[in-house]
Amino acid sequence: MSAAAETRKFEAEVAQVLHLVTHSLYSHKEIFLRELISNASDACDKLRFESIAKPELLAGDAELRIDVSWNPEQRTITVRDNGVGMSRDEIVANLGTIASSGTRRFLEAMSSEQKNDARLIGQFGVGFYSAFVVADKVTVYSRRAGLPVSEGVKWESDGKGEYSLAQIELPERGTAVVLHLKADEDDFLKRWELRSLITRYSDHVAFPIRMPVEKDDKITNEWETVNAASALWTKPKNEISDEDYQSFYKSLGHDFNDALAWTHNRVEGNQSYTTLLYLPSQPPFEQMMGGRDERKGLKLYIKRVFIMDAAEELLPNYLRFVRGVVDADDLPLNVSREILQHNRQLERIKAACVKRVLDLIEKLAKDEPEKFNTFYKSFGNTLKEGIVEDHANRERIAKLLRFASTKGEGGTQNVSLDDYIGRMPVDQDTIWYITADSHAAAAGSPQLEAFKAKGIEVLLMSDRIDEWMLGSLNEYSGKKLRNVAKGEFPLDEAGKQQQEEANKAAEPLLKKLKDLLGERVADVKVSARLTDSPSCLALSDFEMAPHLARLLREAGHDMPESKPTLEINPQHALLKRVEAESDQIKASDLANLLLEQAEIAAGAPLLDPAAFVQRMNRVLLG
Repeated sequence: MSAAAETRKFEAEVAQVLHLVTHSLYSHKEIFLRELISNASDACDKLRFESIAKPELLAGDAELRIDVSWNPEQRTITVRDNGVGMSRDEIVANLGTIASSGTRRFLEAMSSEQKNDARLIGQFGVGFYSAFVVADKVTVYSRRAGLPVSEGVKWESDGKGEYSLAQIELPERGTAVVLHLKADEDDFLKRWELRSLITRYSDHVAFPIRMPVEKDDKITNEWETVNAASALWTKPKNEISDEDYQSFYKSLGHDFNDALAWTHNRVEGNQSYTTLLYLPSQPPFEQMMGGRDERKGLKLYIKRVFIMDAAEELLPNYLRFVRGVVDADDLPLNVSREILQHNRQLERIKAACVKRVLDLIEKLAKDEPEKFNTFYKSFGNTLKEGIVEDHANRERIAKLLRFASTKGEGGTQNVSLDDYIGRMPVDQDTIWYITADSHAAAAGSPQLEAFKAKGIEVLLMSDRIDEWMLGSLNEYSGKKLRNVAKGEFPLDEAGKQQQEEANKAAEPLLKKLKDLLGERVADVKVSARLTDSPSCLALSDFEMAPHLARLLREAGHDMPESKPTLEINPQHALLKRVEAESDQIKASDLANLLLEQAEIAAGAPLLDPAAFVQRMNRVLLG
């Protein structure tokens, strides 16, 4: 007996997703079949896992499968699986709401310039709704494994804001999704079209995908398997073509783009396992929008039995962009996330995965520089996190990093630390760099002047992560890394003598500036860094760069206030003017402007922009 249907409204964000999906994927309509088959495969995987502890869930129907059928008269396509199924509450949770903290970012991205980017679908758990791209009504029948026949559920919606829900008798466990096609979608009612899409996107789903046999243009009751129905990673590598690898990646990663590279390995011995790991060519959507908090890990199998979809313990955070599968032979089958985190065998697999990924990136850097450049543009900043997080591989990761340079090509990040060392003079023992919040700010920093004058190369770092990363990268290949804006400028004996003489000659000017600036500065010194500019800020070796401190404050962090040290160039005309100025107000304006222009160049915020403007106007007016 069926209970009376109940009508419910979609959660507001589901309604928005439905609107955007149905209006944005007109050029990728076929995505619906890939997504529905992927969901069906997940349901079969989950039942196979649950049945290890509860064999009775299979209830005499142990051959897990996915059936795709079509009915030209009724204009329907049905994707049916005999997997784990859904209860009434699960139907509401999975189809009536979107339980994702990043849904708002998804909506914003889909409604902006990424409107037609189909790779966003599926990656954000909204793949089911792609059915409404081709259907004006979708009906779902589902019964969870282990529940009685009377607790089947029928869900139905036209995608326009509401759905109906009814309890029905359902003899078969699992889920059937019935798409009632729109008037202009006749192509999807042809067997060859559906089969070609299955071959293209779902051939390596590890469960049989069956279709009815068609004879003499009539659909029969006979079924045939139309996919390879074998786990790709279990095959010998010499039996897998590049096209096979790419097809599997697209199914695995919900991506329309090809993978950039992959590594496929089988380890035999006391601990046997297989890994198939991919580098995407573009950042996965959840990384672009959600970053570290919404990453997905690798798929974990044990003897081809699905264990979990996002085993984050298999790779460190800084490699979260990697997609792939790990299939182990000898991990305990009753694993839970807590046990996984402390399992020694898993730690060995994790170390092997890290090694394989770094090997793969190194091979790209050596043999395929164009692909490496593509990778680095997408994932270079993520990789930098490994400098802080992965001490054991710090040198390997540092070798892969690329930066802009005063001897490079504009803002292009193509100079490695090895390139820099290879160009160093014999007597140079330091890798010099500067950090800023833009390439222009780094390249134009007054702190570079003396280095340029001496022909010393400086790496120009302008990514937000750089200053944080460099706190853990103090040395590379036996060479110290130093910020040109921090500590003392390196001088030979003659230079030191010259600097002492300059300090002595400028003592009256230094005192005047200290008196004029008062509490605004910790100290005023003659600079060895400046050749053209009048002033700059100098930091201690362990002081945070002003641009990073500003960003952290803007992000809501409490940052201790620190007084800057002002370095000056006494030979500059502005300093000569300060030295000669007898009017206290004019001298004060000039002194404060010298400090404020140094702060601006260093990326520090002006504490009182209005006062700065007034001072500038008074000086300009004379």
